[in-house]
Amino acid sequence: MNPNLALVSDGKKFMWDGRLYDTREDASLAGEGYRNDTFEVLMAEEGGKFLVYTRRLVREVVVAAQ
Repeated sequence: MNPNLALVSDGKKFMWDGRLYDTREDASLAGEGYRNDTFEVLMAEEGGKFLVYTRRLVREVVVAAQ
């Protein structure tokens, strides 16, 4: 199996976390951990395995005055 390293969903790019999960529950637990660390999470199933894709949420934008 050769999963995509990145997926685009709703115009947002998600990166694979590099792990193959045997069950949806395992993937969900990993995804919950990422959500707690301010990531958006997308799960996919491929070849009977579950994959977790993440992208960092922007919480604050700092604009430098010139």
